[in-house]
Amino acid sequence: MPVFMIERRYADDLELTADDADGVNRINSDESVQWLYSFLSADKRKTYCLYEAPSAEAIRRAAARAGLPADVIVEMTGTLRPDGSLTPM
Repeated sequence: MPVFMIERRYADDLELTADDADGVNRINSDESVQWLYSFLSADKRKTYCLYEAPSAEAIRRAAARAGLPADVIVEMTGTLRPDGSLTPM
């Protein structure tokens, strides 16, 4: 399954409860999208999220349903390690 990095920008500080995350995960499941993990910026106004999904459009649909921004969606093709090795996704 393709892997995507999503940049989300929020107008206010992000406050996410376990119930909120559960709701996002249920919507994602409906769209065949899996949230792997996210990084939160120090000001709590941006996240960088890693997802598995059949397409960027599936991520956009899930984000719209969950009321979340999906400002930038980029498909990842591999990981680059500090030793210079490249591993395909």
